[in-house]
Amino acid sequence: MSTNITSCANCGKGEESSINLKSCAACKMVKYCSRECQIAHRPQHKKECKKRAAELHDELLFKQPPPSEDCPICFLRMPSLTMAKAYYSCCGKVICSGCIYAVKARNGGYYGLCPFCRTPVPSSDEEMVERNKKRMKLNDATAFYNIGTFYTEGLYGLPQDHAKALEHYHRAAEFGYSEANYNIGSAYYNGDGVERNNKRAKHYYELAAMRGHVMARHNIGTLEEEGNNIDRALKHYTIAVEGGSKKSLENIKVLYMEGHVAKDDYAKALRSYQAYLDDIKSDQRDQAAADGRCQYYE
Repeated sequence: MSTNITSCANCGKGEESSINLKSCAACKMVKYCSRECQIAHRPQHKKECKKRAAELHDELLFKQPPPSEDCPICFLRMPSLTMAKAYYSCCGKVICSGCIYAVKARNGGYYGLCPFCRTPVPSSDEEMVERNKKRMKLNDATAFYNIGTFYTEGLYGLPQDHAKALEHYHRAAEFGYSEANYNIGSAYYNGDGVERNNKRAKHYYELAAMRGHVMARHNIGTLEEEGNNIDRALKHYTIAVEGGSKKSLENIKVLYMEGHVAKDDYAKALRSYQAYLDDIKSDQRDQAAADGRCQYYE
């Protein structure tokens, strides 16, 4: 249906009558001159509206997510695993394991300096918390997220408080931090501080996935597979593999072996995962992995 709509779907009044028509927020297919007309038209519009709204949602959900940021030092693609990188509250930079390891090698095995700005790492729990709070004043999403994780686990002198953790996760999510959406989804999935709710968990996983969170994308795939929605599960797994999820690759392999997906789908996933490995590989990162600093091959 054309989006150039000039009359109310219920009463027929047009914009030429100086009436400000507003589109249906869900489907964008029709317009109304008033809330009353929208309510009156709802019974005949409901089915078509839900169908189009679902189509619009899927267009966003399965859209190729934004690429991950490169490491600000080596300018290589950042690995997806959190173990393969670290956030530094001194300058707000996320540094890959390879560049962190390079500092250690240069400083005789000492990890105590930020690889980017050379500031010493926090020397106490209080300093760790205070640095993140200072970054929060700059609307640093990762800092909000970090304080949330401290409350989740009861770390660095902060008490375990799931309500405060969720409060900080929501603030981080407002600034577009996908990891925060993922943690909110996990809270609903596991019942951490909130009542278990798979529908809400999936909603937040989807928000995280659309922002490029690989594990959230994988989790949605498993939820779809559990619901026997194999085509949707495959789409999610395929996107997750492109982002570096070996777990999704393994799930596609199982689906292929059980005859649920085609050989070409599995072959495509294998090529995508190899392309990811090629993008993130460096000698420094290999040395870091060998040293036990990180595990960036899942």
